[in-house]
Amino acid sequence: MSALPHAEHQALAAPEVRIGDLFSLTKPRITANVLLTTAAGVFLVETLLGTALVVSGANTLNCYVERETDARMLRTRGRAIAAGRVEPRDGLMLGLVLALLSVPLLCLGLNPLTGLLALVALVSYVAVYTPLKRVTPKALLIGAVPGAIPPLLGWTAVTGTLDTGGLLLFAFMFVWQIPHFLAITLYLKDDYARGGHRVMPLVRGEGAARRHLLLWSLALVPVSLSFTFFHLAGLAYAGVAVALGAGFVVFAVRAVRSSAGPGAMRSARAVFAYSLLYLLLLFPALIADRRTPPAPAVVASSAAPPAVGS
Repeated sequence: MSALPHAEHQALAAPEVRIGDLFSLTKPRITANVLLTTAAGVFLVETLLGTALVVSGANTLNCYVERETDARMLRTRGRAIAAGRVEPRDGLMLGLVLALLSVPLLCLGLNPLTGLLALVALVSYVAVYTPLKRVTPKALLIGAVPGAIPPLLGWTAVTGTLDTGGLLLFAFMFVWQIPHFLAITLYLKDDYARGGHRVMPLVRGEGAARRHLLLWSLALVPVSLSFTFFHLAGLAYAGVAVALGAGFVVFAVRAVRSSAGPGAMRSARAVFAYSLLYLLLLFPALIADRRTPPAPAVVASSAAPPAVGS
């Protein structure tokens, strides 16, 4: 989509605004959340900087690839490239520079495994998940992969291996993202339709999306308890996990029952809000009651998930 002449003139006349717009492409709130939660598992400068670069690069490239789609959606039309405040080529160059810096930094500063995981997250998010969103609702499962990798960056930075703890963190975050994003697609269904995204409520109907939301919410309970089963956390954490998981299921059941009328959107929004609260309460309990060092790295939670739907 070409930029508006007036917007181009403003950008040229006020370079400080252009810098701000370029920075906004990195979705700094998402990046900040990823940094904070990665720091819960590892306090290495290389990990934080490398994670910031790879997440910012992926988000910037996403804004470039989806600039026309973003312009049609109320939720995203204010993004700098979509709004015409930043030229697409500038966004592309910024995204490439950030991405090209991130992987070598993690490989050389930490270890090759951490760098490889960052590369997998970057490529799967930008080159696989982003275009698939316009093709099939199954893209949600693809997008959950890069969204679940950030805790592994912290874990492998310390251990240098993909052991049980890191894999459990990945599995948990993978499952958590599904009901989280399904809730978003339910209350923003019309906006996704404007953007041409093939999300489940549009392809298979709201009823199917709400049933899947409930099933994945149920699956989250045993996955969250796996940390105790594998002796990575104690019974205190298990009690918190059961209580929070039960709350998640209750909100999901309400969403299934409120499949029509004005309560339908409210119930979906409630699931989304609770999913964020769930992470904010569960991971401190996991860290406090951990049984095996290093402390598990906590993945990002934000107004939009780290990868999926962002």
